[in-house]
Amino acid sequence: QQISRMLTEPFQRVTLEKPGQIDPRATEFTMSLPVAMYDRSGTGYVKIRSAAAAIIALSGDTLLAKYRAFFQFYAVPDGKGALITSSALRSLLTDLNQIPAIVGESCPPSCVEIATHDCFHGVLKSAVVEEKFLSWLRLEPAVLLWLPTCYRLSAMEMVSHQARCR
Repeated sequence: QQISRMLTEPFQRVTLEKPGQIDPRATEFTMSLPVAMYDRSGTGYVKIRSAAAAIIALSGDTLLAKYRAFFQFYAVPDGKGALITSSALRSLLTDLNQIPAIVGESCPPSCVEIATHDCFHGVLKSAVVEEKFLSWLRLEPAVLLWLPTCYRLSAMEMVSHQARCR
């Protein structure tokens, strides 16, 4: 219910800005995917952070904006800013791995461990700052390869050209 309430506001705002372009059941439709991914046992409970990660990943925003949002949702406050711990990164990757899993395309849990280890390779602390996290994501770790691929496919839909196809 809390996630549904959080989604209702943006859809209502867009409905006012662009009347007739948003289905009245948009919140319900949007919620159905995170529920299918994160509540397979039917408990009626979905972690807000997990649902937010899925919604962010599937949004039409830029990759950098998505990566920054992931950091904001999973990082822990530090005296000077925020840091993402290895356990938080593991949670993020596990949550995001559920998106391709819904269509039978997830990688095994070992991919999450390998990716987490790669992000923290050469790091002396138990957490990394946002810039280190972002630079690691730009390397397109295998566990998340589907995300930039989907983004590029989506971006290509907007490209028009004068070539004529047969």
